[in-house]
Amino acid sequence: MKTQILLVEDDYSISDMVANYLRKEGFDVVCTYDGEQGIQAVMSQQYDLVLLDLMLPKLDGLEFLKLVRVYNTTPVLIISAKDDDVDKVVGLEFGADDYIVKPFSLIELTARVKAMIRRTTKYSSTVVEKKSVSRVLKVGELTINVDDFTVTKNDQDIMLTSKEFQILYLLASNPNKVFTKEHIYRAVWNEEYYSDENSINVQISRLRDKIEDRSSKPQYIKTLWGIGYKLGEF
Repeated sequence: MKTQILLVEDDYSISDMVANYLRKEGFDVVCTYDGEQGIQAVMSQQYDLVLLDLMLPKLDGLEFLKLVRVYNTTPVLIISAKDDDVDKVVGLEFGADDYIVKPFSLIELTARVKAMIRRTTKYSSTVVEKKSVSRVLKVGELTINVDDFTVTKNDQDIMLTSKEFQILYLLASNPNKVFTKEHIYRAVWNEEYYSDENSINVQISRLRDKIEDRSSKPQYIKTLWGIGYKLGEF
């Protein structure tokens, strides 16, 4: 079976060039052209490797990466015109496995792709069979499905942003733990916390508006004044 590669690149000429070259090398390549298409592709099929541009429409590369890493460990190779060390570090800290800067040699790109796939194959060679396990959390009337990034309440879909979902999943998967704002910020934003309470307050407020019966009297996300937040008891 051919190695399955997902290419998320909004420049059609670059996408066609990379995809055609990799196909000649024996890979099966699926092309998407914005972050939302990429997320849909990852959710619908298992890939051996993702090639990810950072500057994407609709959902940028870093947001795509954070979202994917909530539930998926597929290797990710960033391909980007950004040549700043900070961007490289941020991409790697968000869960990317390697980084190559445009313009790049197709020979070098292919070598890196093959090396990453070899490493992945080597480390997983002892696994005889991988069973698909649906990771679903049920909290009160909420059902949180980590595999397809969906949340329902009484069988009604609730549309959450990536950060709202990550905050909810963080609390729901640690029902007895109290999270300070610093803990939440570092876990969800993957950045150092500099007392940026407004960002967290806005996300918590919006999340409560979507999942609580009465956001003024929340049952799912409890505030511990002066400390932080925790999941309500059900």
